[in-house]
This record gives sequence, C-alpha cells and structure tokens, in this order.
Amino acid sequence: MTYLPPVVLPILAGHVLQFGGLEHAVETASGPFGLVIVAVYSFLIAIALPLPSEVVLLAAQSGLGFGFSGTVDLAIVIVVSGLGKAAGSVAAFALGQEAKRQSGPVIDRLRESRFDIVEWSERRTVELARQYGYLGLALALCVPFFPDTISIYAFTVLEEDYAKFAAATFVGSVGRLLVVAGVLAPFFSL
Repeated sequence: MTYLPPVVLPILAGHVLQFGGLEHAVETASGPFGLVIVAVYSFLIAIALPLPSEVVLLAAQSGLGFGFSGTVDLAIVIVVSGLGKAAGSVAAFALGQEAKRQSGPVIDRLRESRFDIVEWSERRTVELARQYGYLGLALALCVPFFPDTISIYAFTVLEEDYAKFAAATFVGSVGRLLVVAGVLAPFFSL
C-alpha cells in the first residue's frame, strides 16, 4: 500500500470538489442540508480549497427557506460558516503540526540552497505572530477575497493552542463576512 503524507489528501479532495460544482452548491444552499453544505465548504476552505469564502453570503441572499428575514438568514450563514472554518482550522492546525515534525529533510535541503527561503519566511511569519498573536490571525482572516489557507497554515507552524486558534479563526471569518456583507456588498451586488 502506498503511503500518502497527510497534507496530500485534503489537497486532492479540494481539487475534486472544486471541479465538482461545490461553489454552485453553496450559492444555492437552502434548508438544514444547505447549512451543512456551507459548513463543509468553510471547513474545506480552511484546509485546502483556494476558493473565496465570501461565496457563502450568496446562500443567505437567496434565502435559506426557513421563513426568517434576510438579516437572520445572513446571521445564520455567517455563524455556520465561521464554525465550519474554525473546525477546519483545527484540522489544518493538526496537519501543520504534523508537517512541522515530518518536514526535516525538505527544510534541511531548502536551508542549504543558495537563497534561504525558509529562514526568510519563518522570520516574517514569526514577526507577525509575535507582534499580533492570535489577533494577527483574526485580522489576516478579515481581509476580503484573500485565501484563508495561507494565513491559517502560516500560523499553524507557530502556535500550539487549538482552542485559541479556532477562536481566532472564527472571529476572523465572521469579521470578513461582516465586512463583505456590510461594506463591500453594495459594490458587488451581494
């Protein structure tokens, strides 16, 4: 049996789901199953999918089918998406910790190269994490249309508290969706 590193499986799943119309399923999600789709999509974005998390707002715009007002539908989608992304960040955290333990030979080779990319990226990430900590992660995740996986994996290598990591991811995810829904929506017809 061939062994695949733990990081490969989410990436493969992400490519399959990306081409399988997952974004369309999120855009048209309604009812309890629709909320599951929103949560799963948000979970996968935190791990491997380089897709926009803002797509979940379209599910709220089309209505969830519960008979609530648009504001309540929006709040439900934002909370469900935030929880899904927080759960995904914990999975990414575990993958990042595993990669940190198993990346010895690769990191050693990169350190020996002419340009020490590893040292530069570690230094920048450490500076950001030291300066802003979990608040830095939350703020990085508030940036609209920026891939979540970059911020999440950058912080997984440095941090060690699953609960704080998930909380920062939740706050950042909710913050981003509120920024997009409240500030940018009029410009993008959301």
